[in-house]
Amino acid sequence: MRRTFTWDRSREIAGHKSITAATGTQIYLCKPRSPCQRGTNENTNRLLRQYLPKNADLRRWSQSDLDTIADELNHRPRKVHGYRSPVEVYADHLNSDDALTV
Repeated sequence: MRRTFTWDRSREIAGHKSITAATGTQIYLCKPRSPCQRGTNENTNRLLRQYLPKNADLRRWSQSDLDTIADELNHRPRKVHGYRSPVEVYADHLNSDDALTV
């Protein structure tokens, strides 16, 4: 579905070359302390803070609670998507000629 992937940080970064080789998806790494390179990530973090305080211990919430939060965020309209929700954008992409076929 994606031609590129921008990675912020995680343990998996160490394997970015093998992931690129296996998937054919080019991976770009963000520069440290450069939030402008992670716009969607920063915006999503801001939205998550409405539900989960910074540095919160996620063990306080059940998996069901976290799934509910994810569902609400995925169905929340976003300006960047022309006030459509991520779920709507994703569904449109899956139904488009641009989607990868197997």
